[in-house]
Amino acid sequence: MFKQWNKMTKNLYEWCMRLVSGKYALPTLCAVSFIESSFFPIPPDIFLIPLVLAHRTKAFKIALWTTISSVLGGMFGYAIGYFLYDTVGIAILNFFHYTQKFEEFKHLYNDYGAWIVFGAGITPFPYKIITIASGVTQMNIVVFTIASIIARGMRFFLIAALLWKFGEPMKVYIEKNLGWLSIVFFLLLIGGFLLVKLF
Repeated sequence: MFKQWNKMTKNLYEWCMRLVSGKYALPTLCAVSFIESSFFPIPPDIFLIPLVLAHRTKAFKIALWTTISSVLGGMFGYAIGYFLYDTVGIAILNFFHYTQKFEEFKHLYNDYGAWIVFGAGITPFPYKIITIASGVTQMNIVVFTIASIIARGMRFFLIAALLWKFGEPMKVYIEKNLGWLSIVFFLLLIGGFLLVKLF
């Protein structure tokens, strides 16, 4: 079972490495980073990590574009919550099984909005849920944007800095332990969505 999983993740990793060597690598990462902030379930780290490993000298430029795209995507998610909650917003929240507790969750924004955005932006907690919720509750857009920039910037620049500093050894480590690392990654991803239900 693990061998099959390991083979599958290795094939995915190799596909990502081939993808990031192409001329559309950065635009693809930016697109994923943008849509992940409002409705796409897969985080941009899956593309960010191999792209930085393939282009270590451009690590911080890549992190910058990922951050910009993510924050813009977050503002798009905010707009969905603000203008389209009754149609698009509800559909997205239903997809993540979050609608029932959403009303209870909204009142927290009165006191902790910026910290909630910051926490979701830097952890595996689904950031898209928070961007939509911020729009629904009409959180101050300036506070929302600043919290998003700080959180997403910290997350992506930290990843880029580690890969820039320890690129080759880390690449060898990732490739050697790809199966286990992918399991940990998906557990964190699933854990983030479980937090939504337990919040």
